[in-house]
Amino acid sequence: MSMPFSHPANRVPMVTAEFWLIKLMAVTMGETAADYLAVNLGFGLTMTSLVMAGLLAVALVVQFAQRRYVPWAYWLAVVLISIVGTLVTDNLVDNLGVSLVTTTVVFSTALLATFALWFASEKTLSIHAIFTPRREAFYWLAIGVTFALGTAAGDLLAEHFGLGYLAAGILFGLIILSVTLGYLTLKLDGVWAFWIVYVLTRPLGASFGDLLSQPADYGGLGFGTIVTSGMFLSAIVAIVIYLSATRKGEDAAVNP
Repeated sequence: MSMPFSHPANRVPMVTAEFWLIKLMAVTMGETAADYLAVNLGFGLTMTSLVMAGLLAVALVVQFAQRRYVPWAYWLAVVLISIVGTLVTDNLVDNLGVSLVTTTVVFSTALLATFALWFASEKTLSIHAIFTPRREAFYWLAIGVTFALGTAAGDLLAEHFGLGYLAAGILFGLIILSVTLGYLTLKLDGVWAFWIVYVLTRPLGASFGDLLSQPADYGGLGFGTIVTSGMFLSAIVAIVIYLSATRKGEDAAVNP
């Protein structure tokens, strides 16, 4: 039965354990899949970026056509935007020679500007009231910038400052834990806690993706990009099937 217009359905999922699990695996896969396409298959950064941007555009058209949260459409867009976000930063750094410090600052500024415009337009940054095309556009723009920012910040610490993949992953994990405890015990604002953790899960996932896929000579475990990407893709598909069957993660109707 169709939802009355006065009480539309939220188009994005509730924040559950499954949400964070898929998100973390999606960003891990985004890192390894981008490397696989650009390096292993020899597409190069430019061609890989064009192909994945085209697929992302199609996925977003499908997502925007939904009038409620549909797991497969939503998470397909997340996986693709995680790959494109990685490629945006990689192109700036590797092809255009922009430093990781500069990209981190630029994307941080872009994210704050996105939030400012979003709030000025909608008077809220809540993800529990994404029920119009304009709010959803701000939502996906913010998500896209978080992936590019997370890639830059993760590479900045792991490579530029020489922490390595494991140490960088542990550091980001500890920061996420601190924010989570702040939200649970110190009443840290839920909206900002969500977006801070959303940004930091990108470099956390990417760090462990690199740790699993990169050869031992580069500080990794040597599983390779094919095995790592396939492993996480299979897990994502299984959880999305479960969410589709149980309808877990769907918000109740929201008031405009």
